[in-house]
Amino acid sequence: MNNFFRTGAKASMILFSSALIVSCGSNDQDPGLEYAPDMYYPVAYEPLKQLADNKNAINPGGLNMRVPASNTIARGKLGFYTRISKDSAEVAGRELVNPVSRTSQNLEEGKTLYLRFCSPCHGETGLGDGAVGVKFKGVPNYTQGRYATLPVGHIYHVIVNGRGRMMPHGTQVNPTERWKIAMYVQQLQKGITDASGADANDTGSLQAGEPKGASTTENTNPVTGTTADPTKDTRN
Repeated sequence: MNNFFRTGAKASMILFSSALIVSCGSNDQDPGLEYAPDMYYPVAYEPLKQLADNKNAINPGGLNMRVPASNTIARGKLGFYTRISKDSAEVAGRELVNPVSRTSQNLEEGKTLYLRFCSPCHGETGLGDGAVGVKFKGVPNYTQGRYATLPVGHIYHVIVNGRGRMMPHGTQVNPTERWKIAMYVQQLQKGITDASGADANDTGSLQAGEPKGASTTENTNPVTGTTADPTKDTRN
């Protein structure tokens, strides 16, 4: 039995040495033999991999990944689009309306998202006393000055695009989550940290100066909250 194992070990060493010599060769630019090359070079086209000898016969230029058509929005991504420029938070405050119902559940979700993404700077109660806010001065207090009366559209716009030293958070939270955060920030503007005080009959956040019960959902994008002007042709 010992002779059998010794013979097997010698044979394995010979095979390994032969494979090593063949794979290395004398050309230092030759990667040698590959184990299971189909795992590295699949038959299917991979969008993030482009092989010189495997050009895509379908797409222009032989590329696997195509550039999206200009001035188009991907299916299901309309809610991420708003025509308001990134530097026009005041315009957003006047024109955007929160389409998310003001319920205790939505406020609670908004609070959870706020604590996760916003509290490190703005603090758990919106006083600008988060761990980052204490170190880097200038984080606003939601209960003081003009920050206490910022409309929900303004808050939403800043979440998406950022402002000043605040970086954009549009890639971290989707449109519905942004509106829920903005809704909870409005609670903090009043010094209220409880997320269970919503009016079940309130179908959204009112804009500044708007009487309660006024219609704000007509011709409104259900995700971005943008109210369309019926007198303008927005097809282009």
